Amino acid sequence: MTTDPTATIPKARQRRGNAIPANRGPGLRQAIGKWLIWLALAILAVLVIYPLLWMVFSSFKDNGEVFGHPFGLPGQLRWHNFVEAGNAGVVRYFTNSVIVTAGSILTTTLFSAWAAYGLVRLNIPFGGPVVLLLLGGLMLAPTVALIPLFGLLQQLHIYNTLWALLVLYTAFRIPFTTFLIRAYMIDLPPDVDEAAILDGASRSQIFWQIILPMCRPILVSAALLQALFAWNEFVFALVFLSDSNLKTLPVGLMDMQSRLLTNWPVQFAGLTMAALPMLVLFLIGQRQFLRGLTEGMGK
Repeated sequence: MTTDPTATIPKARQRRGNAIPANRGPGLRQAIGKWLIWLALAILAVLVIYPLLWMVFSSFKDNGEVFGHPFGLPGQLRWHNFVEAGNAGVVRYFTNSVIVTAGSILTTTLFSAWAAYGLVRLNIPFGGPVVLLLLGGLMLAPTVALIPLFGLLQQLHIYNTLWALLVLYTAFRIPFTTFLIRAYMIDLPPDVDEAAILDGASRSQIFWQIILPMCRPILVSAALLQALFAWNEFVFALVFLSDSNLKTLPVGLMDMQSRLLTNWPVQFAGLTMAALPMLVLFLIGQRQFLRGLTEGMGK
């Protein structure tokens, strides 16, 4: 007569022994999945960061090192490449881009916040058609309007001025920015407005002192997105500015490339000077930027 060797093992111990492999499986899969995610993020970070570092390193080289050791470190820090880039016009282009970008950030964010507040908090007539009109503005491609805009800017006497870019960057970005801020304002508690009205606050005071501070994350997000658009915009700056002293960075760097020809280190120095402000700006506002986008999309 044969006996079961596990018969003498307590049932509770058998259950514990059988449960161990079942618990290890999901934990192992979770660990592997986590490591795969980290690996994918590391690869993505390398793909994004390495070209920027390569551009910065190349800006300190000479032509011999650029072609002889394209992926190596520079032999020495040649700061005169940045001086030559500045003398070639990068400082002037940089100043023009700062003026246009800062002005368009202020006007676009402010006008869009006003429009979003009116659409969300006020019972304005034809509110629905206004939203549809803004939606139509999102569908309008800027390149389609180049010819009529050319005549319009000449009639307004702002062609070949920085005012032209400021007006265009504001007009074409208001629909998107308004929808972005509106999505964030929709779920702001209306009790705040009612309490402020009971305390005697006007609509203007409610907007400036209550709504705008509560919308700070989405305003930072809108400002950063507008900064990226205005800083890198090329078509409008190429078509509506003919004076070389008014060119912004994208157009100015192209013009500088045609003049410098094979002086690649100086061109890389100019590209580095153009990319650095946006990197610093995003690093400063990245928390508010992500918070504004995630909360706005969630609403």
